[in-house]
Amino acid sequence: MFEALILVLDSTLRLATPLLFAALAGLYSERAGVFDIGLEGKMLAAAFAGAVVSFWTGSIPAALLAAVLTSVGFALIHGFACITARGNQIVSGVAINFLAAGLTAVLGHAWFAQGGKTPSLPREGRLLGMDLPLAETLRDAPLLGQVWSVLISGHNALVYFAFALAPITWWVLWRTRFGLRLRAVGENPAAVDTAGLSVPWLRYKAVICCGVLCGFAGAYLSMAQSAGFIPNMSAGKGFIALAALIFAKWRPMQAMAACLLFGFLDAGAIRLQGVDLPLIGGVPPQAVQAAPYVLTVVLLAGFIGKAIPPKAGGAPYVKER
Repeated sequence: MFEALILVLDSTLRLATPLLFAALAGLYSERAGVFDIGLEGKMLAAAFAGAVVSFWTGSIPAALLAAVLTSVGFALIHGFACITARGNQIVSGVAINFLAAGLTAVLGHAWFAQGGKTPSLPREGRLLGMDLPLAETLRDAPLLGQVWSVLISGHNALVYFAFALAPITWWVLWRTRFGLRLRAVGENPAAVDTAGLSVPWLRYKAVICCGVLCGFAGAYLSMAQSAGFIPNMSAGKGFIALAALIFAKWRPMQAMAACLLFGFLDAGAIRLQGVDLPLIGGVPPQAVQAAPYVLTVVLLAGFIGKAIPPKAGGAPYVKER
């Protein structure tokens, strides 16, 4: 039982990583007053760019850079539509999702003729797990050995980076001048403008931060969780990350906990496939696959309480003359 629990928790960390990257990405953007439901599209575009460059070059740094730059490009499109052109933020986010889904499928089919997929990535172009010190030495030790060797060790660099990023984000947003200004522009942009700061530039900075983190999330999907790109491989993870962000009430450490919860539900659902439960029997695979999404809706509907977004969120700022 303990070994099974460790394996489920190990899967939880892996499955929660892209959710955490995307949730923290949305946190930067929405704390600055730019609501972003285009997390899904940016993740998908980044996953495609990372897989393509990894396949062509076999270079992990080049693939990560391509994923991040592609995601930032989509983020800047969203920023231009919402900040400069003062368009509707929800409509722009939906457009980003449709654009990314269609563009990745068309380009993938045109370049590789495999139904939108990329070929399998070479080993040198994938993000593989790495053993921490003493992992092999402690592997046979009871309890502590499995926790260190299986649960904590063996993940790729992006997993450790994602979970380190949550406290870093808390420190940046609540303990630095940049974070204070970012939160202020999402609550009262007029006061920020009166202080002589540029509201559009601060919001663009937040949107760029969002694009960078979505780039890491997408690269993780195609270069670590999988060995290549598959059309629509993000599979709603951007929306689950957005739900985790709302569930956490736009706070980074709580967002990490929410992502771990959703990752645990997903890992548990995968573990239940092919298992006969008492009084129920075999669980249909479709029900298992739908369980995390159903539970996401249930948690948001029944346990979140009142979540108050940033006051100036969703509205373009018009400077008074």
